[in-house]
Amino acid sequence: MAEQLNDRENSGLAEKLMQYLPARIRPGAAVVPVVRLSGVIGAVTPLRPGMTLAGVARVLERAFSYRNAKAVALVINSPGGSPVQSRQIYLRIKQLAAEKKLPVLVFVEDVAASGGYMIACAGDEIFCDPSSILGSIGVVGGSFGFQEAIKRLGIERRLYTAGTHKAMLDPFLPENPDDVAKLKALQREIHQIFIALVKESRGLRLKGADETLFTGEYWAGETSIALGLADGIGDLRSTLRARYGEKVLTPVIAQPAGLLSGLLGRKSPGAGQLSAMESMAGLPDDLISAIETRAIWAKFGF
Repeated sequence: MAEQLNDRENSGLAEKLMQYLPARIRPGAAVVPVVRLSGVIGAVTPLRPGMTLAGVARVLERAFSYRNAKAVALVINSPGGSPVQSRQIYLRIKQLAAEKKLPVLVFVEDVAASGGYMIACAGDEIFCDPSSILGSIGVVGGSFGFQEAIKRLGIERRLYTAGTHKAMLDPFLPENPDDVAKLKALQREIHQIFIALVKESRGLRLKGADETLFTGEYWAGETSIALGLADGIGDLRSTLRARYGEKVLTPVIAQPAGLLSGLLGRKSPGAGQLSAMESMAGLPDDLISAIETRAIWAKFGF
């Protein structure tokens, strides 16, 4: 009898002590770390940093290493960008999920298109809003032709190369059909890599024909679900509460800021700056980057 009383007292004391522990480290507490992946992928200039593996790797590692994590949630809002960076981020998420044996739940905000959708495919399940835009499984590239403009301005183009195709698709030279054919062949190769990734990730959930799914077209939430590109309508808070309970914890894992970011190797905007003259010299590139970024978002009505 005395031993039973002691056991009850010890149990009660343990429960009281547990109340003083941070919720995230209490045994049995359901925790789902949240990582936001937003913006154009791979477009990096001093004024317009884009999403890259180098930029998100530390955050992803922290999320997948979170104590008591039941899953990792990714909130994606991206119109796409670099196919290389998109695939590298996708692969890193898949690697971490396999290492930590954690499911990945993806929640699409406004857009998960092109490279943004490629990253979304790293999730075991994809949820979206009825008005979210998903898809755009294709490859695009563009340029301008300035050869007539510089001729009218009396500008002489001088270009020196070693290699027959080194100046391929130069915007100040007339378009060469052979160069265009080579570019399209390259795009088709990258497109096939994208298609294979989507098919491997979504598997039998894909309902549409290849001629529908992989033309570069994009769709709103309900149609995306019907085509098998997403699994359901749902927001992060409601979905995670329904699955893991009302008390589920959803800490947002973000990049460190300020002094701490410098100690961890991430430079703040003012660190290691070039001289003011050099910064001014880079403004045209930044302006072009800003216009390109705006154009990518505008394609989807944003």
